[in-house]
Amino acid sequence: MKCPFCANVETQVVETRVAEDGNFIRRRRQCSHCEKRFTTYERPDVNFPAVVKKDGRRIEFDRGKLVASLRLALRKRPVSTEQVDRAVERIEEKLLNLGLREVPSSGIGELVMRELKKLDKVAYVRFASVYRSFEDVDEFKTLVDEVRR
Repeated sequence: MKCPFCANVETQVVETRVAEDGNFIRRRRQCSHCEKRFTTYERPDVNFPAVVKKDGRRIEFDRGKLVASLRLALRKRPVSTEQVDRAVERIEEKLLNLGLREVPSSGIGELVMRELKKLDKVAYVRFASVYRSFEDVDEFKTLVDEVRR
C-alpha cells in the first residue's frame, strides 16, 4: 500500500479491526519512511448494477457520488459520519439484493430519500426539493406537511 503522504510503497499494518457489522475491515498503517499513519478500508469487491441515467446513458455505480450526495444534504446537520456510512451500506445492500444488472438513477434517488427521512428530516427536505425539481412553493409545502405528519 502506497503512503498517501510521501508515496513510499513500504507500509506496515499496525492495527486491524473488523467493522461492527462485519462488512469491512479497517486497517491502521504506518509508513516506514515518513512514519505517518493512515487508515485503509478493505471491502469485498462486488458488482453493483449499472446506473441508467434519465437520458439513457449507463454509468458505473459510484459509491463516492452516493456519499457526496448524502453529505451535501446533511451539511451542518447533527448526523455522525458513522450514521452516514451505515446508510450508504444499507443502500448498497439493497442494490445488490435487487439482483438486477441495471437500475435507474431514480431508484437510487428513492433509496437515498428513504435513508435521509430516517436520519434527518431537514436533510430529507433539502434532498427531495432538488431531486424532485419542485416548480413552485406549493410542492415544497406539500413535502414539508408530509414530513410533519
